[in-house]
Amino acid sequence: MSSLVQSQQRSLGTLDPVGPIAYGQWRFTDEDLTVGQALLETALDSGMNLIDTADVYGFDWGGTGFGQVEEILGRILASSPGLRDRIVLATKGGIMPPLPYDSSPKYLRSACEASLERLQTDVIDLYQIHRPDMFAHPADVAITLNALRDEGKIREVGVSNHTPAQVAALQAHLEFPIATNQPEFSAAQLAPMRDGTLDQCMELMITPMAWSPLAGGRLATGEDLRPELLDVLDGLAAREGVDRTQIALAFVLAHPSAPIAIIGSQNPDRIRSSTAALAVNLDRNDVYGIVQASEGVPLP
Repeated sequence: MSSLVQSQQRSLGTLDPVGPIAYGQWRFTDEDLTVGQALLETALDSGMNLIDTADVYGFDWGGTGFGQVEEILGRILASSPGLRDRIVLATKGGIMPPLPYDSSPKYLRSACEASLERLQTDVIDLYQIHRPDMFAHPADVAITLNALRDEGKIREVGVSNHTPAQVAALQAHLEFPIATNQPEFSAAQLAPMRDGTLDQCMELMITPMAWSPLAGGRLATGEDLRPELLDVLDGLAAREGVDRTQIALAFVLAHPSAPIAIIGSQNPDRIRSSTAALAVNLDRNDVYGIVQASEGVPLP
C-alpha cells in the first residue's frame, strides 16, 4: 500500500513550485547575518524554497521590535543577491500592535510597501493577510490587493488564520484566486480537519500552509500532550526509523489537501533532518490512530 505522505512539490498560483516543507522566520531574530544566511542556505539546500516571514516578526521571541525579521532577511538578500532567485518569498501584513488588526486600504498598502522596503526587493511573491480584520469590508481588502498585484508589487495573495467564511467573503471580491491559507495544524491541533478549513482548500484549490506543525515544539518535548498521542507517534517513529517530530511532520503532509509544513528551527541539523519526514510511510490505520490518540475519544 502506498504512503499517504505527499512529498511532491506544491503549486502556488503562478509562482515557481515550492517544496512540501517551508522555512518560517518567526524566530529569525539573530542580528548576526552570517548565522542567518547559514540557516537560510541550509533550508534552501534542503528543498525549502518557500521562505515565510511577516512584518510583525521581531515583536516577540527575543526580537527588538516590529519589522526586525524582515530587515534581517532584507540585509541578507542584499549582501548575497543570488539568494533571492532561489527563494519564493512570502510575507504577511495586517497586524500592527497594539491595535492589533488593520486591513484598511490605507494601512494595508502602507504595510506592503514597507515590507518591500525592509526586504529590499521589488516584488513579494506571496503576500498574505496575517489575521482577519473583522472591521474591514472584504471588498475594500480586495480592492487593495487587486491594485498591489496589478502594480507588480505582489504576485500572489494568501490569507492566514481565516475561517472558511472569511476566505469565501474575500475571494468573492478578488479578481484572482487566493493561493494559500495558513491555519495552525498539527497532530496536536486538528481543528482545520474538522472546521471546514482544509475542505475549502480542496474545493477552491488553495494550498494550506500549516503553521506550528510541531505544536510549538511540544510534539518534540512531549510537554502538555496526551500520553496516548506520544505513544502512537513514538511507535510509528520506531517502525519508520525516524524520530517523533518527523512522524508529526509526515502526518501533516499526509492530508489530501497537500499542506505545506512550515518549520522554524534555528538548528541547521534539525532543518536538514526534518526532510526525513518525506520518506515516512503512513497509511490510513496510522493517520487515524494519530487522530484518535490526539482527540482522546474513539472514532465514531
